[in-house]
Amino acid sequence: MGSVKTGTVIMKTPTLQWGVATAPVRGQTESGDPCLVEPFPDGALVAVIDALGHGHRAAQIAAEAVDTLARHARDSITMLILRCHEALRGRPGATMSLASFDWRRHWITWLGIGNVAGVLVPHAFQAEAPVRRLLVRGGVVGGDLPDLRPIAVALAPGDTLIIATDGIHEEFADELPRDLTPQPLAEHLFAHYAKSTDDALVLVARYCLNANEREF
Repeated sequence: MGSVKTGTVIMKTPTLQWGVATAPVRGQTESGDPCLVEPFPDGALVAVIDALGHGHRAAQIAAEAVDTLARHARDSITMLILRCHEALRGRPGATMSLASFDWRRHWITWLGIGNVAGVLVPHAFQAEAPVRRLLVRGGVVGGDLPDLRPIAVALAPGDTLIIATDGIHEEFADELPRDLTPQPLAEHLFAHYAKSTDDALVLVARYCLNANEREF
């Protein structure tokens, strides 16, 4: 009789841990600064939108952008920006930054339009690893759209992406606390850097590899 050999292999599956903190400008009940984390096979789309203006009108514009992105999350981020541009044309428009995570290649493709800032903090805040500020091009989606030139950035486990609208002071990445998981980190940044004069949102997404056992 032949022998049957069995064993266990450890498979590492990419995933995101994420958290968000947000609030509308004082005196408003709706915000024009939403976000989206939309998984798809072999990846995920992370987006932060800042619709021009405040209140209900800005919230409606932002909601349409979020809906457009969610329905087409697997598209390239260049195509996603163009889809939003067509959807918002003729209205005040929005600024936005998008990061498409590719699990197979272990990288993100990034494209930022307007004033939604992005920083990548390598390896869960190792002291020797500097913060990388991601390029954001001037313009308005639905209005004056610049040349669309996405960039690809390689990822390692523990790398943390932080995206913030301009309702968060731009110094938010100067002194980041260590050893906070994404939701507490988002809340910390919001508490210390949110402006009272604008809608504000900060999103924190950490790239992780989860170990899964599989028998063979």
